[in-house]
Amino acid sequence: MEEVLFFVSAIGALGGAIGVVAMRNPFYSVLALIVHLFSLAALFLLLASAFVAAAQVVVYAGAVMVLYVFVVAYVGGGGESAWEPIPGQRLLAPALAIALFVELSIAILSSALLALGTEGPEVGPGFGNPEAIGKLLLEKFLIPFEASSILLLLAAIGAIVLAGRKREETA
Repeated sequence: MEEVLFFVSAIGALGGAIGVVAMRNPFYSVLALIVHLFSLAALFLLLASAFVAAAQVVVYAGAVMVLYVFVVAYVGGGGESAWEPIPGQRLLAPALAIALFVELSIAILSSALLALGTEGPEVGPGFGNPEAIGKLLLEKFLIPFEASSILLLLAAIGAIVLAGRKREETA
């Protein structure tokens, strides 16, 4: 049963990630991101990290995605792009994507082959519980944690400012 859940979640995570990039409508892109985040939460559950899975659903798939949906609805979307595409971009983009896929496949397969026949990492007691995660976030990773929250706030403010300019231009 775990194998089936893993493959369904992995397909959902990959499909959601591809959908975020491939969708032209920003609203559908946000919906694909929600599918991706829920699939990641299922993968966290398979790793016996229930707290991280719950935080993934509540914080990212819940609160942050609601913010993104409101920003997309406020800003709007689906218009023409602001700049002209780079000449040859339609040929160059798939070539770069294939090169990136080959590079990542080599990296993943080479590291996975080294792990064959091993028992996996040793995980101590209390790994992934709320106390251990809280200590990491508020002691060791406090500055990156706060920097990411400020970055999200600035992104939302920037989207609102850009939407205000867009509405002034059309009026």
